Amino acid sequence: MTVARLYIIPAADGKSAEMESALTALSATVRAADGCEGVELLRDLGNEHRFIFIEKWTSEEHHAKSFASLPEDALDGVQAAAGGPPDGSYYDYLVR
Repeated sequence: MTVARLYIIPAADGKSAEMESALTALSATVRAADGCEGVELLRDLGNEHRFIFIEKWTSEEHHAKSFASLPEDALDGVQAAAGGPPDGSYYDYLVR
């Protein structure tokens, strides 16, 4: 059963390009993790400072293990460009 972990991440004013670069780099790290089935990155068309980062996992447990084993600096760029904390939740796929 695939689960999605969706994050809504705000970039600080003037840091949209930095956030895009940081999330693009993070997506490569996440994709390589055991149990990851893909990553999607979207930017809000009406608000260039709002990003959606979607991770697809074989299970919540795989996500938790991966998060715990991220390289120490994996989130540095995202944190440096953030305009506030991300909003994150797990989702079940109902229709694909």
